[in-house]
Amino acid sequence: MSIKVAIQGVKGSFHEEAAYKYFGDTIETVECESFKKTCELLKQGKVDYVVMAIENSIAGSLIPNYALLRDYRFPIVGEVYLHIKLHLMALPGVSLQDIKFIQSHPIALQQCNDYLEENPQFKVTEAEDTAASAQRVSELQLKDTAAIAPQLAAKLYGLEILERRIETNKKNYTRFLILTDKPEEKSKVNKASISFQTGNGVGSLSTVLQCFAEQNINLSKIQSMPVLGKRNEYDFYVDVEWENQADYDVAIRRVLKHTSNFNIMGEYVKNEKV
Repeated sequence: MSIKVAIQGVKGSFHEEAAYKYFGDTIETVECESFKKTCELLKQGKVDYVVMAIENSIAGSLIPNYALLRDYRFPIVGEVYLHIKLHLMALPGVSLQDIKFIQSHPIALQQCNDYLEENPQFKVTEAEDTAASAQRVSELQLKDTAAIAPQLAAKLYGLEILERRIETNKKNYTRFLILTDKPEEKSKVNKASISFQTGNGVGSLSTVLQCFAEQNINLSKIQSMPVLGKRNEYDFYVDVEWENQADYDVAIRRVLKHTSNFNIMGEYVKNEKV
């Protein structure tokens, strides 16, 4: 029986590409119209894992997804980085001269801004997803419309790529988290995602960060989110990396003395292969 993985968007999306990269191509991906729906399916036991984008090297953190991590509290068991490559695609036989409309997800359109400005003859429209725009061109046989989407979408929906790599910034990466409701024991981990709160006193956050620094623990990410309904109180989300497990264990024991609502959201193997 194949592993079921919930993805936001339709098949051929970057989320599906990230799922295949992490798990291999024998999995069954389950399409969801929202990130919240992916979490609901995991909660209901209808899927085994969720693949969730958490940050992009251009657009930054996906703040609403931090709220989902807080609300659902699913363990993070892995991560995957994906090099975001955007292509202009259309029905077979359609040329660039035939195109009047271009559609894609708003962030993808923004990431291709230079190309679109250089080609003002195209009328640009927003879609709910990159792959969904490719799917629409294919299903409705739109001969005057091109989609901006990943290569996987062109392959899946039978489209031809008219222009490759039209994204403005060629070093565009998205980091995805792997979530499950069944914690996995891993023999060797070297990265963790942690959340906590600190007091409002001067230097309270600095004291916590110093605990990590003194044990040679690298902070690769820090994100704050307001605590719901509480003024001037914040949840801090921190990603840490280490080489020596003992250093990490000592750092955690020290941090516990200076924080409240401390939570290890997941310990996993660092993965930056792109």
